[in-house]
Amino acid sequence: MIKIMKMSETPASEIFARTMPVIDVAGVIRSIIADVRARGDRALLEYTEKFDGARLSALEVSASEFEEAFAEVQRSNPGFIEILKSAAENIRLFHSMQKREGFTVVNRQGATVGQRIVPIEKAGLYVPGGTAAYPSTVLMDTVPAAIAGCKEVVIVTPPGKDGNVNPVILTAAKIAGATRVFKVGGAQAIAALAYGTESIPKVDKIVGPGNAFVAEAKKQVFGQVSIDMVAGPSEILIVADGKSRADWVAADMLSQAEHDKLASAVLVTDSARLAEEVSLELEKQIPKLLRSAIARASVDNNGKIIVAADIMEAVDVANEIAPEHLELCVDDAEKLLPLVKNAGSVFLGRYCPEAIGDYFAGPNHTLPTGGTARFSSALSVDDFVKKVQFIKYDEASMRLCAENVNSFAIAEGLTGHGESVMIRTRKDPKTT
Repeated sequence: MIKIMKMSETPASEIFARTMPVIDVAGVIRSIIADVRARGDRALLEYTEKFDGARLSALEVSASEFEEAFAEVQRSNPGFIEILKSAAENIRLFHSMQKREGFTVVNRQGATVGQRIVPIEKAGLYVPGGTAAYPSTVLMDTVPAAIAGCKEVVIVTPPGKDGNVNPVILTAAKIAGATRVFKVGGAQAIAALAYGTESIPKVDKIVGPGNAFVAEAKKQVFGQVSIDMVAGPSEILIVADGKSRADWVAADMLSQAEHDKLASAVLVTDSARLAEEVSLELEKQIPKLLRSAIARASVDNNGKIIVAADIMEAVDVANEIAPEHLELCVDDAEKLLPLVKNAGSVFLGRYCPEAIGDYFAGPNHTLPTGGTARFSSALSVDDFVKKVQFIKYDEASMRLCAENVNSFAIAEGLTGHGESVMIRTRKDPKTT
């Protein structure tokens, strides 16, 4: 049963405690990465057979497999293709607003300085697969990369035992604008994206969620390539007042608890009555879930209900925890939004459950976890671009700043820096 805590009676160490998984797989991942670097596709094929039970003759999804997948989804669930297209449209609308232009300005010395926005060439997207299918992840990760202008958007995802990628994944990839898809998952897929193999191109950035092995692999290849983040278990924190319906709040908590035994669902409320009612509702609803055992473990081990003095204190608690998902189930939720400093994504009002953001609204669902929302943000178009600065001084503007630059150089003991400017101010450039 979920724990109920009162702010006035519970130590802060318990209120803000986080259960973080401690899984030491660094050595195993290091050896997998080294093996993929040394043996390329051959290693990938062996790992795919070992871990996924699929014996493949080729790693890349062919054009005919894309066509067959689209036809299969159209045949088995025709309405879902339109749903995918509608979700993709919302995601494109939101992310298109993030696209920025460069700029050029003239400084006080009359020199031209500026910045260009340049897309990265190749983006690598990890999509969990096998028995599961997460088309929402395909859309959320692919669409921003396509909007940014990446020339190649490469998806890696583990196949099923039959050697095929889930047709829903391939259909979403086609709709979102992925350029290539490969049948490989786990740490070996991350290694392939980071270093390249005979089939899989080396990319510039790797994004996307995964298990502890994928997360560790992303850590280890960081520096060779860029990564989005090292994501932890799913989180939801709900700030709810006494007017909120307990069954709605409980259902929203379970929408994240069902993800993973390590997921956390937290309610912060100013109502002791609501706290008790939500606790009872959780017990009613958990047995009805398809993944009830997972939700049970999540709620019992990581869930909590915190009773605060008032809603303002509840928001303070939320800022301290810095959750991945934050729901504000209160009247006039927009008024509280400016007070939220630390959250991956905020859901406003009683009719805005987190699941809408997972699938359909448009803002990205790849979000910072484990309190990292204090300093990081949701996946966006910015993740797939670089900012390239440029500077142009002519003789007149260079002479105006030469002495200042030389003074800086002398102060830092780097006289060669100063001389590289001062030599240009002398009548005879050859004079030393």
